[in-house]
Amino acid sequence: MNLTELGTFLRTRRARITPAEVGLIGGSRRRVPGLRREEVAQLAGTSVDYYIELERGGGAQPSEQVLAALARALRLDADEREHLFLLAGRTPPAGHGTAVHVQPAMLALLDRLDSTPARIITDLHETLAQNRLATALIGPPTDDSYVQRWFTDPASRAIYPVADHPHHARVLVHDLRAAVARRGHDGVSMEMVVRLRRISEEFAVLWDTGDVAVRRGDRKRIIHPELGIVDIHCQNLFSEDGRQRLQFYTAPAGSAAVGQLRLLSVIGVQSGWAHRGQASAGML
Repeated sequence: MNLTELGTFLRTRRARITPAEVGLIGGSRRRVPGLRREEVAQLAGTSVDYYIELERGGGAQPSEQVLAALARALRLDADEREHLFLLAGRTPPAGHGTAVHVQPAMLALLDRLDSTPARIITDLHETLAQNRLATALIGPPTDDSYVQRWFTDPASRAIYPVADHPHHARVLVHDLRAAVARRGHDGVSMEMVVRLRRISEEFAVLWDTGDVAVRRGDRKRIIHPELGIVDIHCQNLFSEDGRQRLQFYTAPAGSAAVGQLRLLSVIGVQSGWAHRGQASAGML
């Protein structure tokens, strides 16, 4: 671990990123060549004071989740991301979970979708990054797989009407089966399947049907704490290897959802999400 070098590395990476590259408005009175420290903190989801402490090389020891968020905010490539983890005394993570390296092309697209709720997820339905409107629509992201939460935590389904639950359960299982095969039945995905078969009878029954279908798009009814039921389209754009997908939400032409999505930019992330709790946030 070398916190002094970590701070220097963060400063140099911050200096080379322009606001436009990360979807921010630059303005004409900037005294720094790249991003401001508060802008990096905002993009990474950390407090400004905490990020300043990191740049100063102080006693803060960031977690893997924080390091992954900083790597995404600063648009680090694979080598730079590995270097960041090593400077912080952390082992660069394997290719799964929320600390996985987000593909730059995906991030570039996400940055440009500032008027559409959008996020990047893995093929195991772990949220890697999402924009402000996605947070306003579906709540803040969590650190685990939504497939696992769907079948283990009833509260995670509260974002959808009860009548829609069987459909979403089937779609999640069919999509997971496709992901497991695409991964060559690797340890991470098979461990998820074994665990869910053991603790969820509903999952076991659906898995044993053998049905498979990649989730490319769907019609969703999302229960929003301020807007009520939002009936929208959800589409996915896939990375070349299929491991990551950019998921974005659009309103059917002429529907009530058109106006509801416009209101999201005004409403922002209201306290309604806090009342519902993290368990029902960051849904698909």
